[in-house]
Amino acid sequence: MDIDGNQKRGYLNQDFRLFHLKDQRKQEFSPHYHDFDKIIIFLSGNVTYLVEGKAYPLKPLDILLINHHAIHKPIIDASIPYERIIIWINSDFMEEHSRSAYNLSTCFHLADQRSINMIRMESPFQTKIRTLLYDLEQALSEHEFASPLLANSIFLQFIIHLNRILIEDRNTITEASYRGNQHILELLRYINTHLDQDLDIDTLSETFFLSRSYLMHRFKSETGYTIHAYIQQKRLLFAGELIRNQIPVTEACYQAGFSDYSTFSRAYKKMYGVSPRTSLKETETF
Repeated sequence: MDIDGNQKRGYLNQDFRLFHLKDQRKQEFSPHYHDFDKIIIFLSGNVTYLVEGKAYPLKPLDILLINHHAIHKPIIDASIPYERIIIWINSDFMEEHSRSAYNLSTCFHLADQRSINMIRMESPFQTKIRTLLYDLEQALSEHEFASPLLANSIFLQFIIHLNRILIEDRNTITEASYRGNQHILELLRYINTHLDQDLDIDTLSETFFLSRSYLMHRFKSETGYTIHAYIQQKRLLFAGELIRNQIPVTEACYQAGFSDYSTFSRAYKKMYGVSPRTSLKETETF
């Protein structure tokens, strides 16, 4: 999929995957998203991460919670080695180990609700997280008795600690820890909660009392993509989620804010590679 440079990246068919990467090379990323939740543990380098309109200059052991479908990209200083741990998470695995009294995906929900995707921890939490990550990497690399089970149990401990940090308000990040244009952040929140409504640029301009040209220019400079491309992609992602939840395709089309089914169907096929009806049939086979 490619809409105005925005790309879906990565494929996950496991409970989770861990990558420990260290490199020093010039890399330029387009804004992209995943169908799964992602955690980035920054270890060293000079990197700023853009997530849904906010820029996070990272410090060692900062943790980024990237919700599925959140559009993001790193800006990397290639003169310094960049080391990080990246974890891709299968939502089914998280749901399987959640209970009525606790949802392991709460940390991602809170990050989304608060519009803060970064965790910055005090020293005791950093020590605990470092230990868990070391033990997790060891368990994933060995072939001893029940190593996969051990790895899963350590990963669950890691997720539980991240949830506790956010639920107990132990996140030490402040407004000075990130950058973002307040007008654009408010606009992004509005778009994501009003996908089923009229979101043409003139309407948004009137709603936010901003000139059309300012809105278009500032949105592009702050996020890396146009307003039209962002809205269309978010609507298609939402429609895809509805269809995976067995919502009839016509209903998904209108709930996601499309006024014309044929336009929706063409855009959906371009993005997902299959028609909406084919996508619904595929979900019915599982």
